[in-house]
Amino acid sequence: MSTPERLIESTRELLWERGYVGTSPKAILERAGAGQGSMYHHFKGKPELALAAIRRTAEELRAAAEGVLDGPGTPYERIEAYLRRERDVLRGCPVGRLTMDPDVIASAELREPVDATLDAILERLAGIVEEGKEQGQFGPELDGEEIAATILATLQGGYVLARASGSPAAFDAGVRGLLSLLSPAKSPSNSPS
Repeated sequence: MSTPERLIESTRELLWERGYVGTSPKAILERAGAGQGSMYHHFKGKPELALAAIRRTAEELRAAAEGVLDGPGTPYERIEAYLRRERDVLRGCPVGRLTMDPDVIASAELREPVDATLDAILERLAGIVEEGKEQGQFGPELDGEEIAATILATLQGGYVLARASGSPAAFDAGVRGLLSLLSPAKSPSNSPS
């Protein structure tokens, strides 16, 4: 891995673990195994390196989400696959964690890739809900944008609850609960008598 790549990857990890303020140039260089002048040789400084790291994190999250959401299956099955995809629940969401970092939120430049990623995922989820409504899988009363926001809020809230308890059980319970609410209605012939 090249020095710029090591610097970006080290910054990504440190931002996830420590946040922007806690990610010092010294810590980045130590984690990357890079010499003292390396960061300033390849980047103008910490803000530019952090932006490259945030963009990479956002792009990877978006690609992972779209890979599942654009995959095979009914709208419900694709939403289920998205909610149940493998995650490091106790570490939390790398993009969601950035939204809680006051230094990232205070910077329009650092916040932009975060906002764009969340907006893209919300838009894709809303489209899938609308697709499910058109197919009769979801009730016509559901609002795609509201359900998309609920899905994202369930995930992000689940991360918080899991981290607080030290167990993924709360995350898993939130996912199961949301899926039971979204579960396509069973026809009367499938209902027990």
